[in-house]
Amino acid sequence: MPNAYPLIRDISALQAGAPYDLLVIGGGIYGAWTAYDAALRGLKVALVEKNDWGSGTSSASSKLIHGGLRYLEHFEFQLVRHALAERRVLTEIAPHLVRPLRFMVPVWKGARAGMFKLSAGLTLYDLLAGGDQPVARHKSYSKSKLLQLHPYLRESGLKGGLSYGDCQEDDARMTLAVVAAAQQAGVVVANRVAATALLKQGKQIVGASLLDVADGSSFDLQASAVVVAAGPWAHGLIGREAPKVKLVKGVHLVMPAIPDCSDAFLFTAPQDGRVYFVIPWYGRTLLGTTESEVSDPKQAVVTEAEVRYLLDAARDALPQLQWSERDVQGRFAGVRTLQADEEDSLSAVTREFVVLQPSPGLVVPIGGKYTTSRVDAIEIVDAVMHALNRGRPPSTTHDHPLPGAPSAQGFDGWLAQAVARAWEQGVDQQAATQLALRHGLRIDRIIELLQENPAWSARVVAGAAFIDAEIVLAAREEMSFSLDDLLRRRMPLTLLTRLSEADLQRIATLFGEQKGWTADQRQQAVDEMQSR
Repeated sequence: MPNAYPLIRDISALQAGAPYDLLVIGGGIYGAWTAYDAALRGLKVALVEKNDWGSGTSSASSKLIHGGLRYLEHFEFQLVRHALAERRVLTEIAPHLVRPLRFMVPVWKGARAGMFKLSAGLTLYDLLAGGDQPVARHKSYSKSKLLQLHPYLRESGLKGGLSYGDCQEDDARMTLAVVAAAQQAGVVVANRVAATALLKQGKQIVGASLLDVADGSSFDLQASAVVVAAGPWAHGLIGREAPKVKLVKGVHLVMPAIPDCSDAFLFTAPQDGRVYFVIPWYGRTLLGTTESEVSDPKQAVVTEAEVRYLLDAARDALPQLQWSERDVQGRFAGVRTLQADEEDSLSAVTREFVVLQPSPGLVVPIGGKYTTSRVDAIEIVDAVMHALNRGRPPSTTHDHPLPGAPSAQGFDGWLAQAVARAWEQGVDQQAATQLALRHGLRIDRIIELLQENPAWSARVVAGAAFIDAEIVLAAREEMSFSLDDLLRRRMPLTLLTRLSEADLQRIATLFGEQKGWTADQRQQAVDEMQSR
């Protein structure tokens, strides 16, 4: 069995000419889980991504593994139950990446959902979750207790509030872990390989023409079935036969940390009644999301109007924080596909998942959500097995911990030991904790790097708890080729802080030493980052 790491970009295996059972196009979370599941069921699989792993929608989420409390309002009970069951599975197979998070829901006078209605909804949420969940059940708070915990909340009209539990993750890091799991299961994985056209024999899809973006070479890959898990980019590849979808853009802002706060918040925007989140993340705060329909994934940009909308909503609920445009430390937008329906409100458009087969041999997933991507991939692979006239062996992805995952039982004890080991190598306490939660058992590899060069225990930048050893690891073992790969997805520094030219030069030097860059290549990489 291959190793999960280092990730190996084996172009020669793709060019060898031998046909594959399945080609998966799209290296986001859905493509990764699909390739992994199919390989575990015995298929010969290739997974290609035109940019970097998780570089599209899969690194632009709200960073949550959650049931989706707001979907109860639209009576999507099956979707919520489905997601809550999956929340439990993911905390078992990746307890270091999927961590419990308490959400506070303040209730003000005149709210659409008062204390009684909200309590009833959260009771249903807990019931749908079932037993053996990784988070506490909901709890009620008086106005005084809520303000004692969170004095920056708007006091005027506040009646009290409730809390409930969900989970949080780093979406790009989770996607990378599933790609590594796919490689370990035998999948040939390669980023920077673009599918330029689907191959046909009559009406049957039999593979794709591929372009190695790194060197410009083109070749065909034959496959008995093709899954296009390219989200909003699928239409450009499939063409006229592509299923009709809605493209919905979501925007998040990265704000300063709320002092002495480890809780997240669910609020309702006063402008239009839409739900949004305020979430602690890597020592900062995520504020989002918006929803607006777009016609092209290239429109995944944050507008000034969207910035004002989110800040106005946050200032209404959290007036004492006095957030303004000056406080915005990062911003990102993503576009996801939803089933095309006639609902006037995007919030009411179903998130239910569907697998379509617009042509023989071609499978296209539509809809879904990050939390349910693993179990949705089971349905995708079931469709592939049916198209191949194979039997349908059961999926086993729920039985296999993701690469680096420690046991969920005794996790706290493992975490304390891992942090102590990193601290002994000169890593500060906060960074050591973050290392363990990001890399899990692969902290052993980090420690090996620190023994190779103790200076790599230093933080990349002072204000964020990432260390130089992670730069080296990303360059050597995580199939990263650019500073954007490194600083947006292997560690999300470009979201969390403003990097100076001196920061970028130092990072490019260390990263470039591992990649064999020339001085000109290092400068080009810095220039590209500064132009973003």
